[in-house]
Amino acid sequence: MMRILEAAENYLEVILVEKARLGQLRSIDVCNALNYSKPTISIMMKQLRENGYISMDSGGFISLTPKGTEIAEKIYERHVILSSLLMDLGVDEETAYKDACKIEHDLSETSFEMIKQHYLKYKNV
Repeated sequence: MMRILEAAENYLEVILVEKARLGQLRSIDVCNALNYSKPTISIMMKQLRENGYISMDSGGFISLTPKGTEIAEKIYERHVILSSLLMDLGVDEETAYKDACKIEHDLSETSFEMIKQHYLKYKNV
């Protein structure tokens, strides 16, 4: 899988989560979720569109493309597993989410898969 910038991964993850929560999603919803300015969101949405990660319909509703969905789901899975693992180790929820967000982008695929296997085995999933 092609490696994209951490910021783009964060946006794709937010789009995945917020679209699931809201049903339909516009740039303003991403703006509200990230607490960024409209111009900042607009620039990133344009880049994500131009790189084939999202599409927007005539009403301004955002959808992830298959390429965008693949990356968003990968990052979201990493976030869920890493934050859950940290909380199981006794880290408070807020810190666990912040730390998972930092780790999820830099961890190699090999290391994450080993952590995931160990965690799922530990949780008996």
